[in-house]
Amino acid sequence: MGSSASTDPRPKAHATADLLDRVGALALTDLQETAWIEVIRKMEEVYSDLIRYEVDLERKNAALEGAQRFIASVLAAMSDVLIVCDNRLRIQQVNPALLEMTGHDEADLLGQPFTTLLPFADRDLLAGLAGGSGPAALRDREVRLIAKNGEPTDPVALNGALRRDAKGHAAGMVIIGRPVGELRRAYDALNTAHADLKAAQQQLVHSEKLASLGRLVAGVAHELNNPVSFVLANTHVLEDYRQRLTAYLAAVHDGAPAKARTKLKDDLGIDALLADLESLIEGTREGAARVSEIVKNLRRLSFTNRGEVAPFDLAEVVGTAVNWAVRARKIPVALDLDLPQGCRVRGHAGALHQVMVNLVENALDAVAEVAAPRIAVSGRSEGAHAVITVRDNGPGIAEADILKVFDPFFTTKPVGQGTGLGLWVSYNIIRDHGGAIEVGNRPEGGAAVVFTLPL
Repeated sequence: MGSSASTDPRPKAHATADLLDRVGALALTDLQETAWIEVIRKMEEVYSDLIRYEVDLERKNAALEGAQRFIASVLAAMSDVLIVCDNRLRIQQVNPALLEMTGHDEADLLGQPFTTLLPFADRDLLAGLAGGSGPAALRDREVRLIAKNGEPTDPVALNGALRRDAKGHAAGMVIIGRPVGELRRAYDALNTAHADLKAAQQQLVHSEKLASLGRLVAGVAHELNNPVSFVLANTHVLEDYRQRLTAYLAAVHDGAPAKARTKLKDDLGIDALLADLESLIEGTREGAARVSEIVKNLRRLSFTNRGEVAPFDLAEVVGTAVNWAVRARKIPVALDLDLPQGCRVRGHAGALHQVMVNLVENALDAVAEVAAPRIAVSGRSEGAHAVITVRDNGPGIAEADILKVFDPFFTTKPVGQGTGLGLWVSYNIIRDHGGAIEVGNRPEGGAAVVFTLPL
């Protein structure tokens, strides 16, 4: 019995099965733990990704909000009106400038057709905005938008451009309107100011012409003074001679004795009178001729017929202007004139006379404080041009002022002694005659003004 008990295989089989069950249970437990560990690891990775995605999304959202705020601030700062429409020209976005101009609320306009803002007369421009032809059709179209109260706004100049999506397809239109009402008012104000400035400038130029005319009159008065005084004195002498001849002839006609007539003739100086008559009449004729010449010069130098262009002797006009200007000022100045005859130019003699008077007046002012004042005026021909030079021995012109002497209203004279328009007027006259004028200092001292005119 003992041997049979020891050889029974069933207890060993049960032990093996139990062992296997225990080993399987342990293996299953290990597998479950490994799976859970993997699941937890994966969950941690997913959670980390979610955290990272959330941080990135928040960063992008913050950037988007910043971009939106930036765009909103740009739209709010725009003085031009902005209207964004879709393909059917329904309003998708507007800026505060449009709302302020029209008085509309944004909610009233979004989704509404663009025609809501257009008067009936201007709705024809919508035909040009269809079919992608908008950019060519809407260029500086001036319209008045319709405000919320139904009244038209100030004019705006509309410009349109197509808006495209990411694929390049037309997605609508962006319309910009620039208010021109304020610009037009500013332009009108500018025009008014410009007209006032031109009127003031013309008034000042007229004043300068009057001043130049005054200098001309002063020179003419001095020129006329000598011959008129001479003629007037001669007329007084002739009147005395007439009375003496009348007395003598009355004695002759009354039959006075020869001895009495001889004595009366000697007392009245009839012989000396008759001898002096020829020179007296000649002198009077010469004085009258001088007056006639001056009057003829005045007629030629008249400022009233500036539209007439005629040839004239430049040397004659220059010489007359220089002499009259110097004599009118009565400054003891040494005057050197070297003017070639036959130097003929075409233009306005009176205007060029004014130029010379201005230049000589400036030279006289420059030498007013000089011990031995001297002014030299010379002329010559160079090719097809006549050249006139006015030189003085004054202190010269400051280097900083040389480039400004022809500017209007520029003057170095004390207030009340100059308008600063003399050289500017002279510059324009020379330029209108097809010439050129320049100013500089002489190496030996003093200033020189040179102008050229076509012969």
